[in-house]
This record gives sequence, structure tokens and C-alpha cells, in this order.
Amino acid sequence: MNNFFADNITHIKNLTKDEFESLFEFTEILNSATRQESLVEDAIDIVIKVINAERGLFVKYDEVNDSFSIVTARKISNESITDLHEFSSGILQKVIKEKKPLLYHDVMSDPHLSQFESVQIQRIKSVIGVPIVRDGKVWGVIIADSQLDRREFTEENLLFLGFFSNLVSLALDRIIKLEELEKENQILTNRLQSVFEIPDMIGESAIMHSLSQLLYKVALTDTTVLITGESGTGKEIAAKAIHDLSKRNDKPFLAQFCGSIPDNLLESELFGYKKGAFTGANTDKQGLLEAADGGTFFLDEIADISIALQAKLLRVLENKEIIRLGDVKVRKINVRIITATNKDLQALVKEGSFREDLFYRLNVFPIKVPPLRERRSDIALLTSFFIKKMGKKDMSIDPAAIKKLESYYWPGNVRQLINIIQRALILCDGNKLLAEHIILEEATDMENFQGTLREFEMLLLKKRLEELNGNRTLTAKSLDVSVRWIQLKLKELGEQ
Repeated sequence: MNNFFADNITHIKNLTKDEFESLFEFTEILNSATRQESLVEDAIDIVIKVINAERGLFVKYDEVNDSFSIVTARKISNESITDLHEFSSGILQKVIKEKKPLLYHDVMSDPHLSQFESVQIQRIKSVIGVPIVRDGKVWGVIIADSQLDRREFTEENLLFLGFFSNLVSLALDRIIKLEELEKENQILTNRLQSVFEIPDMIGESAIMHSLSQLLYKVALTDTTVLITGESGTGKEIAAKAIHDLSKRNDKPFLAQFCGSIPDNLLESELFGYKKGAFTGANTDKQGLLEAADGGTFFLDEIADISIALQAKLLRVLENKEIIRLGDVKVRKINVRIITATNKDLQALVKEGSFREDLFYRLNVFPIKVPPLRERRSDIALLTSFFIKKMGKKDMSIDPAAIKKLESYYWPGNVRQLINIIQRALILCDGNKLLAEHIILEEATDMENFQGTLREFEMLLLKKRLEELNGNRTLTAKSLDVSVRWIQLKLKELGEQ
């Protein structure tokens, strides 16, 4: 930078007051500009203003194809020009060839310039042009022209534009490097999303990799997220992961379970209350939404809140404000809302038990956490993880035990798996977990089964075989199928 000023000290001494003010204005633009287009547009506006030109053009030069493309072109009235043919390509080529600022006062009478078609059509008289050089090559060209004999197109202005173009070159160099870094960062981020696991979310299945990518992407935004999935799948872990990966991760993450809680109690927990609002309200109390200001608030089982409370939550989402119970003061909050449910909210909307406008506010970015039966390949990894987490680091697992776990339909998902592993560790006296230590709950209510038809068949088959002491003939008769069908199904389970 010191060499830059040393090389241009003569130019600086010859600048007028207006030119100095314009340069000062431009340096402020340089400090704030983050995109090439905005920088170039501001640069053209300054050029037109300083030399009182009628038109200004900023083109990018493609050396390989020896061609120009408009970055921005304006008239003194700020009206945009989109047709490059309105400007002289011959004059642009002269600036490229000589790599220095050029000034022409009487273009029409210059035999070397008047031959250009655009000069004749536009009746151009005065032209001033400067190259924008980056890494020793012409990156672009600034052209200002007029149909009048502009006396403002002076040698002093030519010096100003030379100095100005150097500043533009420096700014472009900075912005282009920033854009390259930004692009590189996006590429690296996408790679990280596909490689690294989400904290506390264990799984290497394709469906879990897809979930991880979604969580990474939405975490970079402030979008409202609705997490769906069966009970025990880890919806709160997904919500916490979004918070931990977001820019709000240094602020609070608070959660509230909404199921089976009286409406007035839930409302006071969420919004807080003013002293005297109800019997027992002896002091002012801050609500959880207010306490989570700047951070993330997670509402689990959102489908269970009343219509009245839904209206108040809608206000939070739309206006980012709350009112404590018994108070009249409106309090602004900055909270990201994440909700979760194991119910079908759209069906509840049709029934009239859930507000449609609130549903669309919550369902901006839906994420489904898969049930454990849809990622059976993760069961061995999960089992090993939880065994170690429970302090049994030297415990090994018999393949038959894993096979037994993988063949179960898991109505309680990961939460149920944790309980079964905990029970198995109590039953296990040695350092190896066997199939006999795995005690699986059988279905007591088939109406609540949430698996696939195939899984239901397997569950029913195993239950009937157990009831008939493994007799395949009697089992086939009771199910009205052939013994061959029983054999094929057991083969699928790996039990034949």
C-alpha cells in the first residue's frame, strides 16, 4: 500500500477539492463493499458525477475470447444501459491495448476513432477511458463519454481517473479474494455436512446421513423448524443439535414439554406472570420464552396445547413479543422457535383442533426423525455406544444378541433400546452380552403398532409361534397360511 501512494504522489497533489471529496466518498464505499457488482455500480456513479459525463460504462474484459461484458452502464439520470453496442468497442480496445488512461476531446474529427460505427450513431464527441488492472492484466475498463464538447474532460480529470482506477483495482482484488474464500468455505461446509456426525446423534445409515445434512443446513439460518417423529426417536436431540450448530449456540437453549400439562400452568411457564396475576403469584416471574432471549426455545409435543394458547404462540412467531400474565406491558424477544410432535398436525388442522395459520408458521422447515426400525443397521452401533456410556467399556456383544435386537420392531424406538440395554446389563454377570440377556417386550395392543405391514407380519408370526410352542404346522393353520410361507418368513428373519 505504501508503494501505491509513493507511485501516485504526483496524481494526489494535482487533485481538486471535488475530486478529493469524491475519493473520500469512494474509500467509504471500499470499506463496506462486499460484492463486485455493488462496488462497480458505485464507481460508475462517482465517475459520472466528478467529470460531469452523460454516460458511464464499466465492462469486464475476457482476455481469452477478447470480448467485453457489461457489469454496469448508466446515464447521468441513473437510467441503466444494457446494450454494449451503444458504446464503442474500438475505444475499449484502445484502452486495453495501451493499458493506460485515454482522453479524446473531438472523437468525430479523429480519423482513427470516427470510423467506429457506435461513435457515428451516438454522435460521441468526448471520451475518457481508464483500464482496471489486476495482477498485471486488464480486468475491466471504465468509459465515460458525451455528445457535447465537455471541457470537464481535462488532463486533471484523467489523472483523477488513473488514481481512482488504482483504488478500484485494490478494492476488486480484496472482494474477489473474499468471494473465493466464501465459495471455498461453502464447499468445505458441504463436505463437512456429509462427513461429520451430529453431536449425540449416533448412526451411519443413509437415512441418518440425510438427517444430519438437513440439520446442518437449517442450523445456519434462523428458520422456524418443525420436527416430527415417533416417541423416543430423539426429537429433542435434533433440536439441541440445531441450536449447537447455529450462531445462537452461546445463548440459552430451553425446552418445555407441552403434553399433559394444565393450560394455565403451561401459559405461566411460557410467558411468566406479574405479581398478583392469580392466587399464589407473590412476585413477578420471567417466563421461559423471555429467559431464552437471543437463543433457542424448544416446544415438545406442540400438538397438545390449547387453541387459546396457540393464538398466543402465534403472536410470538409473528411479532416476536410476549405479555406476561396479568401484565399490560409488551416485551420484545429474539428467540428461535423449534417445535416437535409425534402427531399428524395436518389432520388436527382438518379436525379443527389445531390452528391452520399456526401450523404454517411452525412448518416452515419440516424435519422427520426416522424410527429405529427404519435404520436397523444403526442398532449395533447404538448398542455399543450405550453400553460404553453406561460404564461397561470392556463389555462385548454376542452376534446373536445383535441379531435379536435387529429383528425387533421397536415401538419405543431409541428410548426403548436404552431401557432394554440397561436391563440386559443388570442380567449379565460376565463381560459378554448374550441373546438371553435381551428381554424384549411383546406387543400388548396391536392397534398402537406403527410399523410396516411386513414388520406386523413378523411380529404376529413370532407371537403365534411362541403361543404354540414353536409348532409350525399349528401356527400355519391358525394364520391360514401354508407351512412353506412360515418357513420363508423365518428364513427372512434368519431363524431357519
